Amino acid sequence: MPSQDLAPVHFDDVAAAHADPAFPRFHPRPAQGWINDPNGVSHINGRYHVFFQYNPDSARHHRIAWGHLSSADLVRWEEHPVALRPQDGGPDEYGCWTGVVTDDGGVPTAAYSGVRGDGGHSQVVIARGSQDLVHWEQTGHVAATMPTDGQVTAVRDPFIFRFNGKRYAMQGAGLANGHAALLLYTVEDMSDWKYQGIWLTSENPVAAEFTPAEIWECPQLVQVPDSSGDSAAGDSVVGDTVHSGTWLMMFSLWLSGDAHEHANGVGHLVGSLTEDPETGLPVFTPRGGGKSDLGRDFYAPQIVALEDRALLWGWANEGPGRDGRRGRSQDEIDAAGWAGVLTFPRELSVVGGALAVSPAPETAAYRGAQTASQTGGAVVLPPFAEALVTAAAAGAADAAGTGGDTAVELLLVGEGSRQTVFSGTIAPGEELRVFVDASLVEVYRAGSVATTLRAYPAAGEQWQLHLPSRATAEVWELEQPSAQG
Repeated sequence: MPSQDLAPVHFDDVAAAHADPAFPRFHPRPAQGWINDPNGVSHINGRYHVFFQYNPDSARHHRIAWGHLSSADLVRWEEHPVALRPQDGGPDEYGCWTGVVTDDGGVPTAAYSGVRGDGGHSQVVIARGSQDLVHWEQTGHVAATMPTDGQVTAVRDPFIFRFNGKRYAMQGAGLANGHAALLLYTVEDMSDWKYQGIWLTSENPVAAEFTPAEIWECPQLVQVPDSSGDSAAGDSVVGDTVHSGTWLMMFSLWLSGDAHEHANGVGHLVGSLTEDPETGLPVFTPRGGGKSDLGRDFYAPQIVALEDRALLWGWANEGPGRDGRRGRSQDEIDAAGWAGVLTFPRELSVVGGALAVSPAPETAAYRGAQTASQTGGAVVLPPFAEALVTAAAAGAADAAGTGGDTAVELLLVGEGSRQTVFSGTIAPGEELRVFVDASLVEVYRAGSVATTLRAYPAAGEQWQLHLPSRATAEVWELEQPSAQG
C-alpha cells in the first residue's frame, strides 16, 4: 500500500469539491497553485504521464517544481506528489524549468532546464525516476552547460528526438543578433550531451515567415501522420518500432517583455529531416509552416510521438482579459488560489501540407446527456459542454448568393451583458467542435488548427452559440464517465 502522502488523488474528486465556478472539471490540474508548461509528456509502462511547471505554494510563477498527472486512458486522471523540486545549492535551486522524460535503457529519466537564479542561464539537469514515475532521485547532475559560443545569449527547454537509430537533443536559444535559434546535441550518454553547434535560426526565410521570435522556447520535433503519404525523408524510432511521417517542428515564440502574455503565440514548421553525408548529423529543411493555435491564451505546448499518433498538450494561462474578453486581475487570481490550465490532449497530423489538430478521440467519453439536436439560431450551452456545429453543404441558395451568412459566435450573455468570446466563419460542409469547461474554451476546426481561449462567466451569465442560417448544433453536457450511468 502506498503511504498516504504518496497516494494518488483522483481529479474528478478534486473538481467536484472545488468552490471556484471558473475551475475546470475536465482538464486535470491541482486544486491550488500556479501551473504553466506541460513537461515530460510520455507513455511509459502502460500509462500516460503529463508533468507540468508548478508552484504549489501560490498562484504566481516562483521557484518552479514539476507537478505530475497520469492516466491509463486519457480520460480518468490521477494527481501524484510533486516529482521534482528545486534543490538548495543545486543547479536548479531557483527552479526546475521545462524539459522531457525519456526511457533511458529502461530507466525513466527527466532532462530539464535547471536555473540557479532569477535571470540566470539554465543548464540541462538529469533526474532518474522509478518505474511508475512517482519517485525521483535528484543528484544535481548537469548533462549540458551553457555553450561558450559568444553568439548564444540565452538557452533553455531541452527536447530529445531520435533519427536513423541515433539519439539527439535540441534546446531553444536566443542569439546576440536578436534572432532565435536551435542548438543541436548528440546524446549517446544521457549524462553527457555533446554540443554540435547552432542548428537552425530565425534567419532562415521559411522560419522567419512562420516562427518569428527572439528566443525559440519549448522546441519540439516529431514525426506526425501525413494524409498525403509523404514520408518527408528519414525514419524515427518509438520504442522498438521504426516509422515514417512528415517532420513537424514547433516553437513557442518568445519576445522581450512578454511577461506571460506571449503575443506571438506558438508557430510551427513542416519539413524534412535528412542526414548530412559529411557529418552524419541531421539536417532539418522547412518547406512551410503556420500558427499552431489561433487563440491568445495558448503557449508552451509539448508533443509526444507514439507508435501510431502524436499527442500535444498546451498551457492556457489566466490573464487580465485579452482581445477584449473579460479577464481576472492578479488580486482575483490570488484570491482564487490557482492559475493555469492544460488543454485536452490533441492529435496532430498533416493534411495537404498543413498542420491539422483535433481533440484526442478519447475525449468523446465525456459526452453525457444531449441537450440539443440539429438546433439552429441561438443555442444555450451548459457550463460544461461540447457542441458539434455543422454547416449544410453548398446548394442552389448559395449559388444564387443567398447563403452568405457564415459567422459562428460563442458568447457569454447575462441580464444587460453580452461578451463575444469566439467568432469565426464556417464554410458549407464544414464542422466545428466547441468545448466549454468553466473558464476554458477550445474550438477545433476539421483539417485546421485549434483556437484556445479563456473567459470567466459572471454570476447569472450563460454560454450561447449563435449560428448562421445554414448551420445547426448538436450539444452534450460534459460528464465524467463514472457519472454517466
